[in-house]
Amino acid sequence: MKILSDFSLNELREELTDIPAFRVKQIFDAIIQAKDYTDTNLSKDIQSKLKENYILKPVNIYKRLESKDGTKKYLLALSDGNIVECVFLKQNYGNTICMSTQVGCRMGCKFCASTMKGLIRNLTPGEMLSTIAVVNADNGRCNERNFTNIVLMGSGEPLDNFDNVVKWIQLITDKDSFNVSERNISLSTCGLVDKIYDLSKLNFNITLCLSLHATTDEIRKTIMPIANRYTIEEILKALQEYVKINSRRVVFEYCLIKDTNDSIEDINRLKNLTKGLLCHVNVICLNPNGGSLKATTHKEAVDFVDKLNQIGVSATLRRSQGSDIEGACGMLRAKTLNEN
Repeated sequence: MKILSDFSLNELREELTDIPAFRVKQIFDAIIQAKDYTDTNLSKDIQSKLKENYILKPVNIYKRLESKDGTKKYLLALSDGNIVECVFLKQNYGNTICMSTQVGCRMGCKFCASTMKGLIRNLTPGEMLSTIAVVNADNGRCNERNFTNIVLMGSGEPLDNFDNVVKWIQLITDKDSFNVSERNISLSTCGLVDKIYDLSKLNFNITLCLSLHATTDEIRKTIMPIANRYTIEEILKALQEYVKINSRRVVFEYCLIKDTNDSIEDINRLKNLTKGLLCHVNVICLNPNGGSLKATTHKEAVDFVDKLNQIGVSATLRRSQGSDIEGACGMLRAKTLNEN
């Protein structure tokens, strides 16, 4: 079965040549508005013909949790029975959707619940587009865009699903689709160097975020298996190339782990690592996921950020949202899989 949301409007016209053009536009609008066949004005004959070979709505809400702060955490059911996560964040500067790019993850980072069950499969571009459509429709009128920003920071490593993510960027920014500005898209990677170079060549104006989480290769190897393949030096060279080509500031994500990466030496090394690079450090408080890693206190995190700024490193502490509903990546999915 093909997924209709994998196609752009022009591609859909080429795919459905036996259906009138105005009906194809109705089908595409139904994709963007998260409608299924029975919600459309399509004739029963067209619906029947399409249902034989095409899935119109590949993503549906399986579970929804709402935090006291207004954050909504979704478990989304895919057409093959798999589930993925998505988060809707209400923010003063524009609502943000944090979405997944894979079912599970194979990167093995110790602080992340997304990787606990390993990688099941990649999401298709259409499944990712439908994710946005479903969550958007659940937070306002389905024919309006109820969000400003998108973050590829849910379950999965986006650059490990490179081709599908690239196609999704093209779909989500298309004027016939959600017409999202590339500048309002952030992509988080643990540091797949070859793919960072490939992304640079495409000249997208998206924000590239690196999950750094350590200031030495030795420490990074203990918490992030990808560090056994790529050194921090190699990653920094790739980021410098990205900034050179795209003129976009990169963001370093730095999750504080007690007695692992939170020392004054780490602060000084962060200064050296970021020197001369157009960048910002986003410090994160660790979300406990049942593992052995311990979080620093909120006060210690604030002090860490203050010291970075004092020595000239642009840094902020990420505001925690949705902690009362297992808002961190992979936590709700892992809990649901264990319960089932």
